[in-house]
Amino acid sequence: MFFMRNCLFVLFSAAVLLLVSQDASAVTIPDINLGLASTSNPQKVATAMEILAMLTVLSVAPAILLMMTSFTRLIIVFGFLRMALGTQQMPPNQVLIGLSLFLTFFIMQPVWSVANSDGIQPYLQEKIGFEEALKRVEAPVRNFMFNQTREADLALFVRLAKLEDPKDKNAIPTTVLTPAFMISELKTAFEIGFILYVPFLIIDMVISSVLLSMGMMMLPPVLISLPFKLLLFVLVDGWNLLIGSLVKSFA
Repeated sequence: MFFMRNCLFVLFSAAVLLLVSQDASAVTIPDINLGLASTSNPQKVATAMEILAMLTVLSVAPAILLMMTSFTRLIIVFGFLRMALGTQQMPPNQVLIGLSLFLTFFIMQPVWSVANSDGIQPYLQEKIGFEEALKRVEAPVRNFMFNQTREADLALFVRLAKLEDPKDKNAIPTTVLTPAFMISELKTAFEIGFILYVPFLIIDMVISSVLLSMGMMMLPPVLISLPFKLLLFVLVDGWNLLIGSLVKSFA
C-alpha cells in the first residue's frame, strides 16, 4: 500500500511538471517597477500627493471608525448587557462587534450619503479640488458629532486647547471636537449600561435572598438567576427594545 502511494505521488508530480514545462512559454508574468523620476508637470506631483494622503487616511480608518461614529456607544452598551446577563462569552465578541459595525453603517448612512453627494462625487467628477472636497466630507461628520457632544465636554477641550471664545461651531477645530465627542459617547454608554444593570441586579438580589433563606449557601446564586434573567430578557423582547432605543438615541 505504501509503495502504491509513492508511485501515485511520483506520477502526479511528473504530470504537473510536464504541464508546467509545456505552458511556461505561454505564461506572462507582470513586471512592476517602483521608482522616482523627475517631471515638469505639477499635476503629476499633486496627484501623487493626493494618493499618499488617501493611503494615510486608509491607514487610520479603524481609528476614525471608532472615534467619529456611533460604534463606541454601541459596543460598550453590548458589553454591559453581556455582563449584566452573566452569560460570560455569549454572545461572542465576533457577534457583538459585527452587530455594532452593521448598526454603525445603518446609523451613519445618512451622514455618509451627504458626504458622498456633496464632497466625493464632485471631486471624482473634477468639479472641485481636493481641499474643498475634504471640507465638504468633513462637514456632515462634524454636524453629527456636534449633535452628540455635551456642551460641558466640548467646553473642557476648548479650555485645554486654550482657544479664544469660539463664536460658532466652525471656529472649533476637529482635533478639539473629536475627543469631546468620545468622552460624551463614553458617558452616554455608561448611563445606558447602568440602566441595563438595574433589573438584572434585582433578580440577582431576589435569588440570593431566597437561597439564603433556604439555607443553600453553597449554591452559587448566578447559577440559578441566569435562566430567570434570560427568560426576562426574552419575554420583553430585549434585543428589539435595546437596539431600537440605541438607534433612536442618535436621532
